[in-house]
Amino acid sequence: MQRPLLGSQSPHARYLSVAQNVSPDHNQVEQGVGKRLSRTKPLTESGIDAKVQWIFFILGCSLLLPWNVLIAAIPYFTERLAGSSIQLSFSSYLLTACTVSNFGFLAHATITSKRTSPSERARLSIYCLVFLNVLLIFSTRFTCPPRIFAALILLIGAVQNAASSYLQTAMIAVASLYGPAAIRAMMAGPAATAVAISVVQVLSAAASIGAPEETHTMNGDDTPGERSAFIFLTVSTLFLIASAGAHAWLVSMPSYQAVVAHLELGDAKPRRSVSEAALSQLRLSREGTQAAYDEIDDNKQVIRISKANLTYEITVAYVFIVTFVCDSFLFTRNRYIDMCAWPQAVFPSVTGAVVSVNPGTHYLIFTAIHLLVFNTSDFVGRYICSIPFFQIWSPKILLGMAFARTLFIPLCLMCNVGQPTISLLSVPLVNSDLLFMFIMALLGWSNGYVSTLCIISAPSLEHNPRLEGRIEDVDVAATLINFFLAGGLVLGSVANFAVMSAIH
Repeated sequence: MQRPLLGSQSPHARYLSVAQNVSPDHNQVEQGVGKRLSRTKPLTESGIDAKVQWIFFILGCSLLLPWNVLIAAIPYFTERLAGSSIQLSFSSYLLTACTVSNFGFLAHATITSKRTSPSERARLSIYCLVFLNVLLIFSTRFTCPPRIFAALILLIGAVQNAASSYLQTAMIAVASLYGPAAIRAMMAGPAATAVAISVVQVLSAAASIGAPEETHTMNGDDTPGERSAFIFLTVSTLFLIASAGAHAWLVSMPSYQAVVAHLELGDAKPRRSVSEAALSQLRLSREGTQAAYDEIDDNKQVIRISKANLTYEITVAYVFIVTFVCDSFLFTRNRYIDMCAWPQAVFPSVTGAVVSVNPGTHYLIFTAIHLLVFNTSDFVGRYICSIPFFQIWSPKILLGMAFARTLFIPLCLMCNVGQPTISLLSVPLVNSDLLFMFIMALLGWSNGYVSTLCIISAPSLEHNPRLEGRIEDVDVAATLINFFLAGGLVLGSVANFAVMSAIH
């Protein structure tokens, strides 16, 4: 499709004439009014330069890192709250605060995505995450009353997820303009982080079995939980700093200037991340089309695109609703286990409701392994979306696949549910650990596969005719699909509680 030139009087002239199916030639960025910023180099199957893909992968890892930091630090948090009335319920308060904060601020970030510079929004978000991580590191070196400590952690968790929300919208908008390859790379980042955390969990669970239950050393030094939290928080902070460097590198690339310059003009002040030549061209194009800009209503655009992509949005939300409902059976909280007894475990506040049919298998090992199976399969599901043979672009087929995942709910009920209050069968129909792990692999694979296909399809001009070739709709479509993903997480959490109450 022919794109309008920068000197055109088209109402869409504020958007650079960049197609999604070609990559920018770093040596052919033309300067001067009326000339398009050229992207003449044809795409390979990978879509974009490998360096750019790795940057999006690193930034994708940083999206989930704050959440993983809080989850991995739960042993430390509960250790600091030992003896208080909120020790056992603190993880529930923390998860609720994080979920509500993420969804609320993600809604605001989605609505305002066109009104600010994505580079500034991402940069400030990463800086904020680094600062909050540093506060968590300092908390391992100072003591305060349990209730004050709990309030501080809840506040930090809520603000962390708020910052992550703005980082998500900024990066998904930018990735959508680079095309499906960038989105796939960014989607693979959180999955890879989850796999790494699961590996640590398996090793930690193995080390915890048979370990002494004392949490404090004899000479009054740091507890194991404090030492573990200090190391993990320090490493994660260094990774976030590296992510900030990777983002700065991305913004400095000519390809970023060619692809994202029109979004950077949402800020009143020129940004150093965009070349002065590009800014000059875009300012001149805006002068000739100011009347058209005044007619554009961002809220109406959001509603229009939301209606156009409703099938994709329902699909990605339902994928995560089913996954969270299945979690009702797989990861229920056990109030009878002293969480401080497992200071090295990554997820000490949860145990598998589904237990091994082999009495000799420790529940911590079993839970850690099936989490690893799920997360690894989820990563594989996201990765194979880069293989043309596995790419499905039809929203109706994807919706059907999402609804088919409902079958996982009765399948999970047929497994060896070990909690006495939710045991439905004296002898489980799925009476095999290997078969249970296979079900977990399918659940994880379909979660990553279907959700990723939705996220790369919704903002694609090439594969989503509902966008009608409007390049100005690409980043909005991407931020909306990301918002509905978060909505699925929230609805899934609510359904999780409802299902557990019904079973009890």
